[in-house]
Amino acid sequence: MASGRNHDHATALWSLPWGLVVALVLGWQAGLIAAASFLIGGLWLSPDLDTRSLALHRWGALQWLWWPYRTLLPHRSFWSHGPVIGTLLRLLLLLGWAGLVMALLPGQSLSELIQALVQGVRRHPASALAVLLSLEASVWLHLLLDGDPWPSEWRRQRRR
Repeated sequence: MASGRNHDHATALWSLPWGLVVALVLGWQAGLIAAASFLIGGLWLSPDLDTRSLALHRWGALQWLWWPYRTLLPHRSFWSHGPVIGTLLRLLLLLGWAGLVMALLPGQSLSELIQALVQGVRRHPASALAVLLSLEASVWLHLLLDGDPWPSEWRRQRRR
């Protein structure tokens, strides 16, 4: 299992090549978005937010946002480190917090936030795809650096 610093170095190293690959397929704007999203995914939205990690520390005073994630999900479980599902849960948690803030603001609602996100995806599909693919790619890099890209539950099942 790689250290937090090794994860960070690898994320920084691979963000530019990843952005270049995406740029070749989806265009230069999507490539820039992909490189930035890869960095954000690896440095701030790491699967290791379920532990006291560098990624959690980067959230500073907002670390408490990840309390439900840390409390409910065992480390390296299907739910925290599972391909796609871990990324989806982290994004849904952030969306939930954003929705709560929206609900507390006068004249705002979660449905408006979701509607704005859907409109953004419709207007900029290449950018949205670049963000989602890059967040997930940064997770795969993390899992590969840990030595086994499958969550611990999946490893136990494969041994049987």
